[in-house]
Order: sequence, then structure tokens, then C-alpha cells
Amino acid sequence: MHKQKPALLKLRLDKWLWAARFYKTRRLASEAISGGKVHLNQQRVKPSKEIQPDDCLQISKNGYSWDICIIGLNAQRRPAVEAVLLYQEDAQSIARRQAQIALNKDMHASAPQSERPNKKQRRQIHRFKQSD
Repeated sequence: MHKQKPALLKLRLDKWLWAARFYKTRRLASEAISGGKVHLNQQRVKPSKEIQPDDCLQISKNGYSWDICIIGLNAQRRPAVEAVLLYQEDAQSIARRQAQIALNKDMHASAPQSERPNKKQRRQIHRFKQSD
């Protein structure tokens, strides 16, 4: 007979952020929390803070922000399909992040692209320099 693990009631914040795939490592999650990039219920907390379902998080990362409510706890890092089931994101948060993504795409598209010359262009440049 297999013993079933009891359902988690509390979990460290840094471990949850890692399991929910917001950060690649627990160390990065801890540094973000310590740096004030993650707030639990509108308050700064330490990485070791115990969280539980129905807690709300504000996460700022790479110019984007998430407002989420925790609906599940998982001590292990699972596939991304399962990780998104651990939280529910606010509709305003989704809209705000999508607008930021669109703005970044527009800015990147309008920025001048400085690509390296291809082989043909390098030969032309070389011939031009040799002709002087």
C-alpha cells in the first residue's frame, strides 16, 4: 500500500515561486523577494514567509507585473501546464501585461536593426575598401 502525502497547508514563498515557474531557481526567487520585487498581501516579506491558499501576490519581473491569488501549493517543480494551476491571475493584471508586451513589440519593431553584413555584403565592403 502506498501512503498518500498529506495536502500541503503552508509552503515557503521562495519555494512556491520556484514551483510555480516564476523563477528558474529558488535562489533567484529569494533574491527577488529580498529585493522587494514580490509582495504578499501588499507587504514586503522574507523568502522564508509561509504562504497558504487565498494569499495574494504582486510580482514584478523584467518590467512586467502579475497580480495573482494562490489557489494551490506544490513543493515540487512540475511541468508548466501544471504550474499555472497553482494560481489565478487577475483580469486587469493580464490586460496590463498584454499591453506592455504589445508596447515592447512595437518599440522593438521600430528600433533600427543593426544586423551583421552577410557574405555578399562583406565582399562588397572589402572591394570598396580595396578600390581606394
